[in-house]
Amino acid sequence: MVESKKRAFIFLLISFVLALVVGYLVYEKVKELNADLGDMTEIYVAKESISSRVLIQENQITTMEIPVRFLTDSHITDPTMLLDNQVSIVPLNAGDIITKNMIKPVSNLHDEDNRLVAIYRTSNITFDQVVEPLDRIDIIVSMEDAEGEKITEVFMTDIPVIFTQGSGNDFAGAAVEVTIEEASELIHMQNYAEHIRILKANVGRDSNLLEEMDEEVDEDAEDTDATEEETEDQEIEAEETEEEDEAEEQSDEDITDEDEE
Repeated sequence: MVESKKRAFIFLLISFVLALVVGYLVYEKVKELNADLGDMTEIYVAKESISSRVLIQENQITTMEIPVRFLTDSHITDPTMLLDNQVSIVPLNAGDIITKNMIKPVSNLHDEDNRLVAIYRTSNITFDQVVEPLDRIDIIVSMEDAEGEKITEVFMTDIPVIFTQGSGNDFAGAAVEVTIEEASELIHMQNYAEHIRILKANVGRDSNLLEEMDEEVDEDAEDTDATEEETEDQEIEAEETEEEDEAEEQSDEDITDEDEE
């Protein structure tokens, strides 16, 4: 009985030692594999289903660790890249890795039916001032009318600027928000107008300065026309008075001649 217990104890001791050896070998192997993989880093994945073109919320994303050696430029490691008014262009399921080419900024358009039209400085397009996002512009065009006469007129007014390219001396142009109908008209003018002038307008104005100026010009023109008409009437009255006086003098002369005879 004592011998059997000794043998059992020896077998247990040997098993324990072997288990320690195996554990140590496994640990060393895992350590070696981790060393080959390198350090780990966190990337962002979808925590739940995310619909396309819907603003991404913080509770919809989570992190997952991958080896640094497998990290690429398309992986997202900064949460602000996802939460800064971004949307996914494709539907995402829980666990899907989110990459930079899957997201884009949410549209800045005030109306989903509006369109962005870029206006760049060219030989026939001039910006009087450098504009910035949230500015407003007026567009003046010079062209030939249907009768072949050169005309310059206000084409569009109070158009919001959504974004610009360049600044200062490097300013290249701007993108404006217009309706789909206005977009076709603006692009037509860009292609065929002889010259387009971009004027920086007042931001947040209640009425159009150019329209007010046009009204004032029209009023001045009407006043001038009225004054000219009054002057013409006075001249006509003066001429009629002179003619009447001459006629009276001639009549008096005729009467005098008859009396003398």
